[in-house]
Amino acid sequence: MSDQPQHRALLVVDMQPDFMEGGALATEDGSSIIPPIRALMLSGLYSDIVATQDWHPPGHVSFANSHDAEPFSVIRLYGHDQVLWPDHCVQTTPGAELHADLPWEMASVIIRKGEDPWVDSYSGFLNNWNSEGERPATGLAGWLRDRGVTAVDCCGLARDYCVKWTALDASAAGFETGFLWDLTRPVDGNADPDVRTDLDQAGVRVIPGDGQTR
Repeated sequence: MSDQPQHRALLVVDMQPDFMEGGALATEDGSSIIPPIRALMLSGLYSDIVATQDWHPPGHVSFANSHDAEPFSVIRLYGHDQVLWPDHCVQTTPGAELHADLPWEMASVIIRKGEDPWVDSYSGFLNNWNSEGERPATGLAGWLRDRGVTAVDCCGLARDYCVKWTALDASAAGFETGFLWDLTRPVDGNADPDVRTDLDQAGVRVIPGDGQTR
């Protein structure tokens, strides 16, 4: 590893049943990454493990049902494109829980996102744009800096949205950022080339394999 383990955090993004097979917003074979992520969480390679959790109130602005629209259609919201999703990760529902097969006792902190009914949130670091044209911070960057973390590795769901945005914002915040490609799964696999381009342009290092060796 290019940084000492005591200064590197693992960001485990949105490992929730609604993003896995049979869930409300399923990724492609999302549950298949549970065993390798579990192994990585237990590996001792990271000083800190951060979990993010999508946690929407009913009737969230990002839900297609809130607009009488088709799921996966796109509208303009606060001057930016907003994908309208199937209702997913609704607070206190089983699909919103962190997946029971992962060792969450290893997590130092859980960042819940998407709680504002009027603002979507993909990234663990910043919410999406609000009506004032801002992306409010979640506090994660400051929390990591307070613990001396200088580098992060990102994994989880979904590759083309929440993991990508988390990695881009981590890099923009000044963290050395790795993207554990094989420990992510997409909503839309056709987007993979664009995801790679976005990560490369942001200086995010794409890491193949299970993350145990770098």
